[in-house]
Parts: sequence; C-alpha cells; structure tokens
Amino acid sequence: MIDIWPAIDIIDSQNVRLTEGDYGTKTAMGRTPLEAVAFYSRQPQVTRIHLVDLIGAKEKRPAEMDLFQQLIDAAGRPVEIGGGIRSEETIRRYLDMGAGYLIIGTKGLTEPEWLIEMSRNYPGKLMLGLDARGDKVALNGWLETAETTVFEMLDRLDGAELAGVIYTDIARDGRMEGPNVAMTGKLAAASKWPVTASGGVRSGEDLRALEAEGVSAAIVGKAANTEAFWESL
Repeated sequence: MIDIWPAIDIIDSQNVRLTEGDYGTKTAMGRTPLEAVAFYSRQPQVTRIHLVDLIGAKEKRPAEMDLFQQLIDAAGRPVEIGGGIRSEETIRRYLDMGAGYLIIGTKGLTEPEWLIEMSRNYPGKLMLGLDARGDKVALNGWLETAETTVFEMLDRLDGAELAGVIYTDIARDGRMEGPNVAMTGKLAAASKWPVTASGGVRSGEDLRALEAEGVSAAIVGKAANTEAFWESL
C-alpha cells in the first residue's frame, strides 16, 4: 500500500474542507485540528500529516504559525505544511518549529530558479505543490490558472533537490469522485521525484489504482474523516 497522508486544511484555526478550492464552499469538519492530528496519529497506515494554511495561500503569507506549532508538537508523525510559504525566512521558521517538510506552490511555480536555490539550501525538505486544472498549473490558492503545463513545470525545475511533487487535480478535490489516476500516473512516469496524488481519494481501491501507476503516496481529505475509508484499507 502506498503512503497515506491525511489532510487538515485550516481557516481561522478551524479544520475545514473546500470543494474544488472554492473558499465559498467551506465546510467544517467534525474534529478540531488538534483532535484530527490525534486521530490520524493513531492510524498505523499514516506516515505523514498534511497541514494547509488556506488563508496563508490566499494572502501570500503564513497565517497559522501558532496553531501549526501546537499541531507539530502534538503529532505522532512527521508533519508537512503548505500555504503562503514564499520566503526563505518562512522556510527556516517552519523547519525550526519542527516541520518535517514544506510545500512550495505559487512562489516556486512562478520563480523556479528561486525554488531550485531553496531546495539546494534545504535538500530533501521541500515538496513542489503542483496544483492544476487538468494539466494547466494553478496559482495563488487556485484562484488563477496559468498556460504552463505540469510537464513543462517539471522541466523548468531540473536540478532541484526536492523531496517530491504533490499533484492536485483541482476538479477532483473535495468531490469524493476518485483521483485523476491517469494524469497522476503520467506525471509519476515523467518526474524524477516521487509523486503524491491529491484530490478525490475515496478508498483503498483508489490507493491501489494509484500505486499501480507508480504513485508513491496519497493525500486524503474528506474521506479520511470517515470510518469507511480506514475500513477499506
């Protein structure tokens, strides 16, 4: 079974989920962020916990550092953080707080030379957040779509010392309709770094389909809040 990384998305220190990245679809989850970290840390299949600062992604700066420090301290697994990470100072602060990995999205996609430099300064610590609508890259908390394709983006980052790539198909995110297995598999075949699937994962069957395509891990959002998901593994 591929690695499972449950997602905890944060707005105003609350555990929420969005559908297709639309902030107007915000839905509160049943557990607080701390309760969610405790629950996921008890699952033996979980190898990492995925935290996203949604306001940080939108406002281009961290908004939940105090809460994330509490979650890092409480987690029984390595934690990765994304949302609003656009400077080396922020990278250092999060790593000093104990974050295991950091996800660089818009800043790295628009300034690949900067991401290459940062990845060499912090080898094996930075993940590329490759969010897309189909194969077109999305930016700024998914509010903008670029003409660049995900495959072109990988080429531009040649030489980076990344920990991996997280591919999110926005059209699948939060819909519980299954991941984009075909596109994620194509990306895994094209990438020199491990590729993680994000968006739409519902069950162990989805995880097995991704694994067959060479995908190394999956981020699970809404489904991870259900008992049915864990029973399906």
